[in-house]
Amino acid sequence: MRFFSFTRADRILKHSDFLRISRYGRKLTNRYFVVIFCPGQFKRTRLGVTVSKKVGHAVERNRIKRIFREYFRLNRHKITGFWDINIIARKETVGLNSGQALLSFKKVFDKISVDYD
Repeated sequence: MRFFSFTRADRILKHSDFLRISRYGRKLTNRYFVVIFCPGQFKRTRLGVTVSKKVGHAVERNRIKRIFREYFRLNRHKITGFWDINIIARKETVGLNSGQALLSFKKVFDKISVDYD
């Protein structure tokens, strides 16, 4: 059960880490979100989720964050290497159902694993 946990150590929380990722990271975009990632400083892949107030109300923003975190929690073992990943949601993300969001997120995870390792 611990294999699929999502602890505080798996999250990117510090502002300085977000700045480092945006400054030195690689960027992948699609219609729904922007993913910026760079090699991690720790022996684990970490996730940060950014959803601004421009995207929608609090309920919608929290739903988006839950979907992204859940996908990461269940599928991070598929990413090779140790990465710091920041997901920035776009306005179009609000209209997505969870299946569409997971499919588009899966494509980005696969691209990170295959192209950048």
